[in-house]
Amino acid sequence: MFSPQQSELAPLEPESSALPHLSKQFWSLQIAGWLGYTAVVFLAIIQPQFDAPGFNLAGQIINLGVESLSGFMLSLLQWLFIRKIIHQPLQRTLVISFLFAALLGLIYNIIKLASYKVIVHDQRWNEAWTMLEFGGWLLFSLTTMFVWTSIFFIMLYNSRLQKEHERLLRAQTQAKDAQLQMLRYQLNPHFMFNTMNAISTLILKQDNDTASEMLDKLCDFFRHSLEATQGSRIPLKEEIQLIELYLAIEKVRFGHRLSVRYEIEPQTLRALVPNMLCQPVVENAIKYAIEPSKQGGEVTISAKQHLQQLIIEISDCGTGSDEGADKGFGIGLNNAKTRLDVMYNGDFTVSLNKNTAGGNTVTLVLPYEVE
Repeated sequence: MFSPQQSELAPLEPESSALPHLSKQFWSLQIAGWLGYTAVVFLAIIQPQFDAPGFNLAGQIINLGVESLSGFMLSLLQWLFIRKIIHQPLQRTLVISFLFAALLGLIYNIIKLASYKVIVHDQRWNEAWTMLEFGGWLLFSLTTMFVWTSIFFIMLYNSRLQKEHERLLRAQTQAKDAQLQMLRYQLNPHFMFNTMNAISTLILKQDNDTASEMLDKLCDFFRHSLEATQGSRIPLKEEIQLIELYLAIEKVRFGHRLSVRYEIEPQTLRALVPNMLCQPVVENAIKYAIEPSKQGGEVTISAKQHLQQLIIEISDCGTGSDEGADKGFGIGLNNAKTRLDVMYNGDFTVSLNKNTAGGNTVTLVLPYEVE
């Protein structure tokens, strides 16, 4: 949209993509408008004269047809003229258009008055004209052309508003996509560093088979994650597969100290979730609950449907530091909350609760949607 200060520099020229729509809208208004004009003149002026002595009904109807047809052609000429000068600054276009409309109104008035004299009263076209008669007709003729000119500018202005609104929506969508992309790539760098350190340690210990296995799984994880991030949402089944790849890497590091349990209702595997939503939460559970404990622990991942909601829970029974867990889960949960807020506009909940037996449970509740 534009401000009044910008009007001198802001023409209403429609984009080429809007021209077919404007053309269709113009012809609809043009035909409906002049049919309405014909009906109003007939009902308001001609019909009340039916009982008048010497009333020429045939002449009145023919004259009305000529009047409406000539008005139709003149308004069409005005539309073509506006389309030709629309590239100029708005203020100049308005002044020129209404001056041209005044000229067309004068021509229209002459046509109407001449037609009325010739067809209705069988006189010469310029016979017995008076300034009072000509002036009375002229006011109505000018008003008619000015109204059509105003309608045309409303059409053009509305078209511009629609295009500006579309641009705004596209910009908002692009900004939202960029924000989601940024959030998706905020993976905990400790995962990469710890995994590479573990591989390095295995190589130094000459445990090449385990190091090779871990490296293969790492490559599979990143290949899968890159493929997943091509879309903003993926089925929960693919998200679980991504988590399984990640946990397979971690199991190489932690061995028997890490155990995983899945409690996934089958129908939830089709549900759409933001990709890479659960992995940072699972990573935090391992980092702050499993890794600090010599005994290790278990991570449970569950998903269920309740009415029109998908409920995902990630819990651990580790005995790590609660302070570290709070800090770590805060980072992961903030990322999850921001992404969900961008995608669902507040229609979600994310919570962190302490388990009575130790550890934490993160609960993600979002709309249940499928492809």
